[in-house]
Amino acid sequence: MTKHTSRTGAAPTPAGPAKASTLQKQAQAGTELLALRAQLSRAEKAARRAPLPVPKSPISSAPGKPVPLKPQRVADLEGVSTDDFSLGRAHHQLRSAVYDSRFHVCSHATQHARAEGFLEHDILEVLLSGRVRAVYPEDHRWLVCGYFEAQQVKLPLHVVVQHYRDGHVDIVTAFVPKQPHHIISRARLAVMLRYDDERVRSRTAQAGNKVGHRGKGRWKKSA
Repeated sequence: MTKHTSRTGAAPTPAGPAKASTLQKQAQAGTELLALRAQLSRAEKAARRAPLPVPKSPISSAPGKPVPLKPQRVADLEGVSTDDFSLGRAHHQLRSAVYDSRFHVCSHATQHARAEGFLEHDILEVLLSGRVRAVYPEDHRWLVCGYFEAQQVKLPLHVVVQHYRDGHVDIVTAFVPKQPHHIISRARLAVMLRYDDERVRSRTAQAGNKVGHRGKGRWKKSA
């Protein structure tokens, strides 16, 4: 009687230390790859957040050299002081006059307030929170620039103040400027005060034709 012996076909396993070393190398390579990807991602985000360089104009490229004004603008600013000493002194005198109630609101400023949609309170707020942008020495006037809020919209407001030796000031006029950062010239201010004539000219229109047809009515001054 013959006996058959069975053999197990199990392959010999690699040694334990060699397998652990291989797994450790693979894990280290994966960690380095993730770190490299994270570094590249941070570099791309930093490049996107970096602002683009502003191209320099040939005038502003020279350091310390002021931008020259146009001849017409130089003529407009003749007789207007914008140095820090004059503005600071006017600022102090204006605040003292307002706090001591030594001011008077002229009818010209009131009419402009009604026409342009701001109040006397807005004028006083500009005198307290705004700043003096220009001094007219020959006219004894200051230009005060500030802002007022109407229907949750912030709008610029310029106030012209005339001062006297006794510390009293008159609020000559106030208006909403078309160019908030533009300093009005003495000639333009004189024209404004002369031709407004302390009245707001209102106009009414006659009833025109139907919608889509050309109207025949003309604008005419109200009585």
